[in-house]
Amino acid sequence: MRKADPAPMRLRATLAIVLASFGFSTAVRADPVDTAFSDAIALFERAAPALGTMPFGVDLVAFRDALSLGRFHSTHWGGTMLLDLRVETKVEGGCRDYAAFVRLPPRQGRVTLVICPEFSTAGTPELRRLTIIHEMVHVVAGADECRAMAFAAAVETAALGRFTPVDRYWQTKGCAGSGFGLPQSNSRSD
Repeated sequence: MRKADPAPMRLRATLAIVLASFGFSTAVRADPVDTAFSDAIALFERAAPALGTMPFGVDLVAFRDALSLGRFHSTHWGGTMLLDLRVETKVEGGCRDYAAFVRLPPRQGRVTLVICPEFSTAGTPELRRLTIIHEMVHVVAGADECRAMAFAAAVETAALGRFTPVDRYWQTKGCAGSGFGLPQSNSRSD
């Protein structure tokens, strides 16, 4: 297990956003985890102006700080929290079932996001980006799967005009009666 230092991750993510804003390609980024964080930050920043301040009970300031800086003030958890990013190299424990997951509740002011081997080997860059957005909801606002799916869909819709279909997972988790909802339309245009 490798524990990622959040400072280089923040620097790489910031650099990727700056380079992208000047038209430089960031396609040479080799690390799928760094790429997913950079892409999630860019997607979130594109969507944020259309989201309000507390969509689905997710504090956008805390979400932005957790995603971009790895440190955030949480009204949900009650205080300043640090994101503890752990990249696992073995498929054991929670990594048998998930590509990524958050260990809750926080311990000693730290919320642990575990990235499993499957995260980097399966799926598409878009799915990895969506996974980061989804898991960061858990980091900031707790374990509610329906909240995380609804928030991630709202971010994608605000930024892209569409969201990744999650109907099966939504039904499996019983989200229809959760009080959260998915965006009404799902056009396929960017």
